[in-house]
Amino acid sequence: MKARLPQGYGKAPANNMNSMIKQAQKMQEELAKKQAELDEMEFSTTAGGGVVTVVMNGKKEMKSLTIKPEIVNADDIEMLQDLIMAATNEALRTIEEKTAQEMDKITGGLNIPGLM
Repeated sequence: MKARLPQGYGKAPANNMNSMIKQAQKMQEELAKKQAELDEMEFSTTAGGGVVTVVMNGKKEMKSLTIKPEIVNADDIEMLQDLIMAATNEALRTIEEKTAQEMDKITGGLNIPGLM
């Protein structure tokens, strides 16, 4: 008597794997598109009640730094340095948070190494 395998045996896993690969490729394309959009966005933050303003793009490149003249004091340059650092660090945090939110929308919160 000859053994018979169920109809379709061995075909489903290959189809399932192809489907998973296509989904991963689509997700990677969506992530790349979203990253390009984020790279072009500008993020503006202030420190010291608005006396220092930093504008950065999504690539974390500083596009502008504005310092109101009334804050410039040669005797207290450290305060100005602190305000610049605070505004810059806040801009970086904002970019990181926005990037994570947008990527989570695509990945559903999955952390997939190597995808982005």
